[in-house]
Amino acid sequence: MARKIRVGMIGYGQMGRIHAYAYRTIPVFYDPIPFEVELTAVADVVDGVAERAVAQAGFRRGTKDWREVVAAPDVDVIDICTPNSEHLPVLEAAIVAGKDIYCEKPLCTGLADARRILALAQKAGIRHQIVSEYRFLPAVRKAKELIEQGFVGDLFHFRGVYLHSGYIDPKRPISWRLRREATGGGALVDLGPHIIDVMRHLVGDASAVLGTCSTFIPERPLAERPSEMARVDVEDAASVLLRFPGGGSGTLEVSRCATGAEDELRFEVQGSSGALSFNLMDPNWLYAYDATLPEGSRGFQRLATVQRYPAPAVAPAPKFSIGWVRSHVAAQFAFLDAIARGSVPSPSFVDAVWVHAYQDAIYRSAVAPAWTAVPTVDRE
Repeated sequence: MARKIRVGMIGYGQMGRIHAYAYRTIPVFYDPIPFEVELTAVADVVDGVAERAVAQAGFRRGTKDWREVVAAPDVDVIDICTPNSEHLPVLEAAIVAGKDIYCEKPLCTGLADARRILALAQKAGIRHQIVSEYRFLPAVRKAKELIEQGFVGDLFHFRGVYLHSGYIDPKRPISWRLRREATGGGALVDLGPHIIDVMRHLVGDASAVLGTCSTFIPERPLAERPSEMARVDVEDAASVLLRFPGGGSGTLEVSRCATGAEDELRFEVQGSSGALSFNLMDPNWLYAYDATLPEGSRGFQRLATVQRYPAPAVAPAPKFSIGWVRSHVAAQFAFLDAIARGSVPSPSFVDAVWVHAYQDAIYRSAVAPAWTAVPTVDRE
């Protein structure tokens, strides 16, 4: 008999909606599966939102008090979709309650808290996963497979960018995403975790970083009083140089003021025997260059990755174009499948702490400015 996994969600904003949709559709996309998903409880502090989640997504009950959800004996998994600064108390309470945890990135607002949460989770023996859904895209899966097979050879370069354009309007009001107290940082904290995780997943860890941070619009109007301005104390963009242990080099760039960009996560991997390239805005294809072919036969080949997920994925068919939400479905399936089978979820809070270690090193290097070693994280 399939195990019933009962989910309690904290926060039902945009990401809460996406997570709820993914949970509801897992049984359609995957068959057979060793678990049954139940959306048991949801909490949101905004009046009427939890009730709306019950009506829209099919949760059994809703509340404004997240503590009720964490303490509920009929909840197995806590899914955290709140603003960054609100993660920590929920994480602590969920760990004490012995709940497995699926948490939106970043784990915390700083490296010290993230390390502490990881230690608590490991001591408690709970299962945990951070939301880094882009490693679940078929194109990224194929890139990982080719790199592990030696297609790229020795690493020469990794280049990664994640660009948005949502903050180019100086009249856009200030929000929690633009306050360091609520987020821990700006574009590097908002977009950085995704491209850092993709980099680590594909080519491993850099040994040192050198970063710069830029704030293009230092003041923004208050939403409730547009005539009054508030200081922006986080970066709009960050650019980073990378050094890898084997001699390779690279760059990372994140921006929320990249005019013309939509949701542009791109990477290039170049090595001694091949190269790979991907753009999230062209998500059905991975571009591969085989440098071992004879002169005159070389060139980038477009590999159709579309929806080529391994079994038990059954829908949509592999040939159909992929959409953004599909990677969330795959990530959440992997988490629940690990719980049901008693295996270790990935990417875990260990990976989340590594992301914090990079952010910490990049911010410190930008202040110095100087090359800065990336703090190590216990991989156990």
